[in-house]
Amino acid sequence: MSDRHDTTTLRIAVAQLNPTVGDVTGNLAKAREARADAARQGADLLLLTELFISGYPPEDLVLKPAFLKACRRAVEALAQDTADGGPGVIIGFPRQDETGRYNAVAVLDGGAIQAVRDKVDLPNYGEFDEKRVFDQGAMPGPVNFRGIRLGIPICEDIWGDLGVCETLAESGAEILLSPNGSPYYRGKVDVRHQMALKQVIETGLPLLYANQLGGQDELVFDGASFAINADKSLAFQMSQFEEAVSVTTWKKNGRNGTGTQDGDGEGWRCIDGPMSLIPEREEADYRACLLGFRDYVNKNSFRNVVLGLSGGIDSALCAAIAVDALGEERVRCVMLPYRYTSQDSLTDAAACAKALGCHYDIVPIEDPVRGFMTALSEMFEGTEEGITEENLQSRTRGTILMAISNKFGSMVVTTGNKSEMSVGYATLYGDMNGGFNPIKDLYKMQVYALSRWRNANVPAGALGPSGEVIPVNIIDKAPSAELRPNQTDQDSLPPYPALDDILECLVELEMGTEEIVARGHDVATVHRIEHLLYIAEYKRRQSAPGVKITKKNFGRDRRYPITNRFRDR
Repeated sequence: MSDRHDTTTLRIAVAQLNPTVGDVTGNLAKAREARADAARQGADLLLLTELFISGYPPEDLVLKPAFLKACRRAVEALAQDTADGGPGVIIGFPRQDETGRYNAVAVLDGGAIQAVRDKVDLPNYGEFDEKRVFDQGAMPGPVNFRGIRLGIPICEDIWGDLGVCETLAESGAEILLSPNGSPYYRGKVDVRHQMALKQVIETGLPLLYANQLGGQDELVFDGASFAINADKSLAFQMSQFEEAVSVTTWKKNGRNGTGTQDGDGEGWRCIDGPMSLIPEREEADYRACLLGFRDYVNKNSFRNVVLGLSGGIDSALCAAIAVDALGEERVRCVMLPYRYTSQDSLTDAAACAKALGCHYDIVPIEDPVRGFMTALSEMFEGTEEGITEENLQSRTRGTILMAISNKFGSMVVTTGNKSEMSVGYATLYGDMNGGFNPIKDLYKMQVYALSRWRNANVPAGALGPSGEVIPVNIIDKAPSAELRPNQTDQDSLPPYPALDDILECLVELEMGTEEIVARGHDVATVHRIEHLLYIAEYKRRQSAPGVKITKKNFGRDRRYPITNRFRDR
């Protein structure tokens, strides 16, 4: 291990980067690039995030011995790099030995792996199921890095109740460095700050929280790495939704150190680091959708995307997110009009595509729908027209979009919001067709809020234009599927503010129907929405993945049975 004479100053480079699950070679290259950056900035130590070399979460990939061996080889190669006397490295990787398979970190310095620590507290709730693939690590002690004792609790080790941080403090750790893979949901940064503060109070040690960045399937890792000093003050705050390698300076106070400004207390204190503003509410949600969508498309190597632009709010917001994520030249919007499509919708869709600058086509569906009707006319003779015929319009659109996808290699963007997906107000193999849905976890009123926000703002890193990109008429008019004359969503559903509140109570909060009625909702409506929520489970099980924004998204978080006769009444 490298000689170190000054044990009163430590410069830690925090790497908030965007690894790709399974891309061991690419992730190693990212780690090396970050280490070179850290060296240029004079860092002693580079801190990377949880399971960085494999990408997080690797899920069942870690059951593959060849994958684990590739990860190990990459960590060993990075360890050899540290023989140059530059920064040491802390990096997360999945490791296997004769005792089990672990979510681990390696401490690299002086050309070798100097120490390994395993995650103790394996989360098994919500989007996490680590107990499925990892074994519980032993309670860790601190790692000696160049004369400084570092405690390295891995993610859930600071969130759970197993006392990992207290054990590290009791066994002599001087600083807690926590590599994390913590996904976004609205308000999560404050939750992390409170959790870290709790550990700082309990241990009396400063805590550095390094978080992964980037989209991985439904999850978005938002970065926003930070540290809290032992005096409970926020020491630094890195940006949210942006890659960065930031060097932070730590000083040791007390007998052998420089002393503190107020003259009290021994131990380490972060005296220098970035202090970024964290976006709030609509901006944060929009940027999460943007990052999750961009990474899904790019990491899965889609050249471009196509979506049906109906003239409604959902597809307009999806188009804006797509252009912001990928650039106008990679987005194709298609209007698929039928006899019930209003002139307003035709005008609004064209205006939206023009404002965004993306490719726009019109493909009428009158002939293919008539073809389906003709083919089924004998079988359907004597029956009344209704939902079946409406769904045929939606399925025709879905088929055409999939044909465009096949022909040009474009991923179909699906555009249903959480309110619709909750109650089954969507057509299997129709408007549910597609590869990914950027607004899947946004309720309808949130869709409106994000649309208004985007018209007034351009998010950092967006490739789309400024100004009004979603025509105001789309935001102001009554929403409609336009599958029959004079149809509006509110013919079939309660007003969206009421619907969204009922759904949030049922889905996010798991409230009983009596509690929901007590909030001022009609009892019959609450019972009907609960029924619709349960019977739409089979549809949701077949829906495209989409960005997680709320505490409880469909799929990873909320896993209800399809066959289910329970009703709360």
